[in-house]
Amino acid sequence: MTGYILKRLVSAIPVIIGLSVIVFGIMALIPGDTATALLGSYATPDNVARINRELGLDRPVYEQYFVWVGNLLQGDFGRSYILNRPVLDEILERFGATLILAGTALVLCSILGILAGVVSAVRQFGWTDRIVTFFVLIGISTPAFWLGLLFILIFAVQWRVLPASGMYAVYGGGDLPDLLRHLILPATTLAIVATGVIARLTRAAMLEVLRQDYVRTARAKGLDERRVIYRHAFKSALVSIIPVIGIQAGFVMGGAVYIETVFQWPGIGQMLVSAISTRDLLLVQGGVLLVAVTYVLINLVADVAQAMLDPRLKT
Repeated sequence: MTGYILKRLVSAIPVIIGLSVIVFGIMALIPGDTATALLGSYATPDNVARINRELGLDRPVYEQYFVWVGNLLQGDFGRSYILNRPVLDEILERFGATLILAGTALVLCSILGILAGVVSAVRQFGWTDRIVTFFVLIGISTPAFWLGLLFILIFAVQWRVLPASGMYAVYGGGDLPDLLRHLILPATTLAIVATGVIARLTRAAMLEVLRQDYVRTARAKGLDERRVIYRHAFKSALVSIIPVIGIQAGFVMGGAVYIETVFQWPGIGQMLVSAISTRDLLLVQGGVLLVAVTYVLINLVADVAQAMLDPRLKT
């Protein structure tokens, strides 16, 4: 297992390098000028040229990239142009909030998606299967940002049972119950689409396993149906389900960008939207790269978990 983990870690290095190139390249192609955005009404040609020279933005793009990567390897993400503070400090301060939101949504969609998929497969073509399929298709088809606005309108504006924005109450609160109340709407919104995807693929994996000969043999021996489903069929289907959860982790991390904007959640997503509008390049590059690396690591964990369930994958 150690060799397999090392092999997967080594294979992740080119992916991370490629991500750094893509992130830097996209930011270099965005129209506008950082110095102009930074200076505002003081953006005279002389001032713009001076700021570009001080920040190293007058150098060729490839040279800026290698300087940036060299600093990253030393743990230096640079300094935010707009906030005038270390990029790494700002990212880490925001990243905790994003992990809380995305982690809760991922746990929620994994549990609900697997449960719905298993029930739907066991009750294939029955009313339960039809009802689950109906709601799953609605969840997959509904834009998450629209659903978030709808939840705010219903639960926060009309019924006034849940807060509409933020991570904690402005006055008072600040404890765990307060956090959980603020977490319900954004986490549920973020989890709905991923729940549908996991449920559909879990259903397909379970149906495939339930048709296998060893499952028929287990039933023929008179084993309890629950034991056949959860001890034999589900364990085998889990090998196919785990990679889906890893992929949906990327969707959840990416979806946090607009969900945090809708619910004013103080995480990486809201920070990136603000940084892009002000062309704070180092802050955007550092934030996107950290999210991308997190996604790669999550998929690495999913691959290892899959290999533990199916030793054939280690070869």
